[in-house]
Amino acid sequence: MSMSAPLTITGGKLVLAAGEPQSGGIRCETGRIVAIGEVSAQPGDTVIDAKGQLIAPGLVDLGVFAIDKAAFHFGGITRAALMPDQNPPLDHPARVRFAAQSGKPDLWVHPLAAATRGLEGTELAELALMRDAGAKAVATGRRWIGDSGTMHRLLSYAAMLNLTVITHAEDAGLAGNAVATAGEMATRYGLPAAPAEAEALAVARDITLAELSGARLHFRQITTRAACDLVRSAKARGASVSAGVTPAHFMLSDTAIGDFRTFTKLSPPLRSEADRMAVRAALADGTIDVICSGHDPRGPEDKRLPFADAEPGMAGAETLLALSLGLVRDGVIDLPRAFALLAANPARLLGVEVGKLEIGFEADIAIIASERPWIVDSDRMAASAGNTPFDKQGVEGRVTALFKGGKQIG
Repeated sequence: MSMSAPLTITGGKLVLAAGEPQSGGIRCETGRIVAIGEVSAQPGDTVIDAKGQLIAPGLVDLGVFAIDKAAFHFGGITRAALMPDQNPPLDHPARVRFAAQSGKPDLWVHPLAAATRGLEGTELAELALMRDAGAKAVATGRRWIGDSGTMHRLLSYAAMLNLTVITHAEDAGLAGNAVATAGEMATRYGLPAAPAEAEALAVARDITLAELSGARLHFRQITTRAACDLVRSAKARGASVSAGVTPAHFMLSDTAIGDFRTFTKLSPPLRSEADRMAVRAALADGTIDVICSGHDPRGPEDKRLPFADAEPGMAGAETLLALSLGLVRDGVIDLPRAFALLAANPARLLGVEVGKLEIGFEADIAIIASERPWIVDSDRMAASAGNTPFDKQGVEGRVTALFKGGKQIG
């Protein structure tokens, strides 16, 4: 983006990689951070008084299905990794190149290349050409690649290209057309259901193939105790495996689908309370590396249907920060860990120099009133559709100013 005047933010509390927030400020020139701590504005600087609020990295949202710029800015998101499940899919260099330019100058879109042509799970796409066109990683999309030979070839090729493979963890052969997790709620409501073990089977196979090929593997979401245990064990062995989750799966259990609430129909589906608590423990101990929004806005034509027929997904960009800060208030994680999950770790997986308040890094910065209360309202969301399972819920944490490359965008 075009260079603006140098920026100095003063009077805030800096969220650094470790420790409690420190009083101080930050100075940026030519789009990058040049000073942190006790800073002084220079002649010609744009000066912002943070008024005691948090000064934190802009969020990096790993794996969104749609670009809603206003929603991302509301939520403090300055970069979003776009899933290949577009129409048409991101399985061609020209489409990747177009997507990479689509949000500039005030939002960086990092396209994820489709792993296979048409996301059909059979023939590998032109990964090297898409990498050169701007793809930051490779993704299997909404579906798991069931053929182990194809998945092994994908991982081996991605390892040669130094690209992370982002996969959907759900054995399609076992999950079938299920819309809920097998258990009391699915039985009570007569919904097609699959056992939670469908996730663990997919995770176990993909970890095995990743270790065999030496590839970097990221599970976009893990939502069960068994999957968390598998990822934890793989990390202990030194495997290049990471995992993410959305707030829905650490905030809600499958009891939320009561009364056939289609805004709670997600992929993967909501799990048991025991699995929800296991996910929170995995966030606390470092097993899970990323909290992402899973932003997937769906209008009435997709959601105002019988539960089994409605499309899965939620509009998550605007609530990502506030719901994640809830983990800090609950004592599950501390503030530096929250921003590692929301910014530093996804940036590292994408290979971009953002996500931390660090000299030399790009000046993607959010000023946050961490205790400011507000009410989630599906009718007033900035997203293209307000399909949130958190409608009318009170939350805390609001972005009051947002900067991309040192230039204010929100």
